[in-house]
Amino acid sequence: MRAINEKKLLPHAWQFFRAGGFDQVHLETVADLFALESLDQKLWVALSFPVDWVEFDRRTLELIDTDHDGHIRVPEILAAVEFVRLRLRDPDILLAKEECVPLSAISSETPEGACLLDSARAVLESLGKGDASSISIADAGDSEKIFSQTRFNGDGVVTVTATDDECLKAWITRLLELAGGELDRSGEQGVNALSVERFGRDATAWLEWQEDEVVAASTFLPVEGLESAVDLFCGIKTKIDDYFTRCRLAEYDSRAASVMNVSEEILQQLAPKYLSDTMSEIADLPLSSVSSAMVLDLEQGVNPAWAEQLARFQQELLRPLYGDVFKLGIADWENIKSQMSLYEEWWGGRVEGQVPALGRELLGEWRDKNIAEKITLLIEQDLAVKEQFEAIVELERLARYCRDIYSLANNFVSFRDFYTGAAKAIFQAGTLYLDGRSCELCVRVSDINRHALLANLSRVFLVYCECVRAGGGEKITIAAAFTNGDSDQLMVGRNGIFYDRKGRDWDAAVVRIIDHPISIRQAFWAPYKRIGKMVGEQIQKLAAARSKAAEDRAALQIVSSAVSGKEAPKQAQQQAFDVGKFAGIFAAVGLAIGAIGTAVAATLTGFLKLAWWQMPLVIMGIILLISGPAVIIAWLKLHQRNLGPILDANGWAVNARARLNIPFGASLTAISRLPEGSRQSLTDPFAEKRAPWKRYLLLIFLLLLLILFWRAKLSGFSAN
Repeated sequence: MRAINEKKLLPHAWQFFRAGGFDQVHLETVADLFALESLDQKLWVALSFPVDWVEFDRRTLELIDTDHDGHIRVPEILAAVEFVRLRLRDPDILLAKEECVPLSAISSETPEGACLLDSARAVLESLGKGDASSISIADAGDSEKIFSQTRFNGDGVVTVTATDDECLKAWITRLLELAGGELDRSGEQGVNALSVERFGRDATAWLEWQEDEVVAASTFLPVEGLESAVDLFCGIKTKIDDYFTRCRLAEYDSRAASVMNVSEEILQQLAPKYLSDTMSEIADLPLSSVSSAMVLDLEQGVNPAWAEQLARFQQELLRPLYGDVFKLGIADWENIKSQMSLYEEWWGGRVEGQVPALGRELLGEWRDKNIAEKITLLIEQDLAVKEQFEAIVELERLARYCRDIYSLANNFVSFRDFYTGAAKAIFQAGTLYLDGRSCELCVRVSDINRHALLANLSRVFLVYCECVRAGGGEKITIAAAFTNGDSDQLMVGRNGIFYDRKGRDWDAAVVRIIDHPISIRQAFWAPYKRIGKMVGEQIQKLAAARSKAAEDRAALQIVSSAVSGKEAPKQAQQQAFDVGKFAGIFAAVGLAIGAIGTAVAATLTGFLKLAWWQMPLVIMGIILLISGPAVIIAWLKLHQRNLGPILDANGWAVNARARLNIPFGASLTAISRLPEGSRQSLTDPFAEKRAPWKRYLLLIFLLLLLILFWRAKLSGFSAN
């Protein structure tokens, strides 16, 4: 035993491989996986990543994410590894990444493993596969089919199928209709202890309220229809009080009668509107015309907004007490209020909600037949098998971990899949085809502006594309890294095709670009392209200016043709002057061309005087002078390319400087090439025909070079 303990204390011998400019742990064996807890977290490539933006089995990630915060972190990875370690007899199946777990691989020696082994056999038996020697993820994950075979499944929720008692079935159905239910593991709606307790409390309170001594001793109003009558009284009491108070003021001062009634100004405001009995402006007006007589006519001259309630007040409350009464005096009103005061207090303690809708008879049945206790007993029976059925859920966890935990570790502890090319990394969303290239480093993006703010620090040329498919019904946004070729034809608005990891194609449109050097070749030719672009723009501007000048002259001639004969001599003089002016311009242009030719000739002369071995050095010096700065800057930036900011902008916590050097970057973006062994025809029937004058210019240029070289030689002989 002592020797075993000493062996356990020995540190694990880790193996590392260098990729991306840093050392990454090589997880090759199960022992490496089980020893992760002892690996310093500073050596982990990532410390966290979001569940939403990775290409990995979503259900597996949900099981690993035990705190359900949407991120997978180091402790959760370690907990998943420990979970399988305690339950497997043959942990080597983790490296196979199979869909099935052999029953022989589950340990029967640990309590955790033995429980899962029993659950696996029970599940296979319930699915009609009792003779199977292994259990698949599909078998373990088909919880609805498994749980539908039993009345109780340990989740504390009971459905109508949990009992054969028709009375209990009816009450469970009523509870679901009144307050909704909880989702049972079988996929059906059911009730739990909390909902039963809540309903029972409300039912008891309502029954006690109904059996109050005020109701039991009611003589002023009949018990039948009592609730409706009291509710009506409480709703109209304030309005009748308001009416009689106004009448008292009219009796106190005759001037108040006109003031307490509706003013003409208010009626004028209501006149242009579309009126309705339900308008609050009408409901706020007095109940009836105010007078010192202090009598309320219940039928004539009633406010339309209160007419229906007054009619009910007359039928349901006054008629049982006083018979057919059409006018209500203030004395009778005070008597009614006095008699109704106890009912008002009783009404204030009423029970709200949906329970009263069942009525006294059904709620009495709930109490008399102890329905709450019977349903609670069913819930307790369900909870009694909680451990057994939770083991079935854990069985799915084991099956998924056995298939996925090794792959996940090689995309979290290290980026082995990404840097070795063994498989696509979990953050690679697919492949973008654009501008004759395919980009393998594509990541999903939720907010372009937010992502670009941090991803710009990666020094990677990124193209953001909005991708749509199925007629625009599905939309995603990606960021694609271009790490080979050039950026001449990459611009906002260009279209391409994006293939996701499931092989589905999306129409991709470029919406934003983060510009950084792509390759050394691009940086070398960039200055010449800029010079060529600048020259082209200047030529276009010059041509446009000449074209506009010609159009202006043509317009001037058209206008001048309408000038009278007296002005013709002046026009001729002006025309003669313009010809002279243009002649001067052409002369100046000729002098400029001559000066340029002289300068070129002098340069060539000096160049030809050099020794033969100096000439290539001069050419190389000129090239370095033009392209050197751009190449140096590009080289520095290309060696600073970092994957970290691209992933960090998506919620990752990358713990290393995961560089994308030039050779590795070139492997992430493939440029179109003809297949090996293919044949190519160089004859293009639509190729532009070359003008012969270009050959003549080349011959003249070569002739001038020979003349200059010959003169330089003659000058050398003369000097000697």
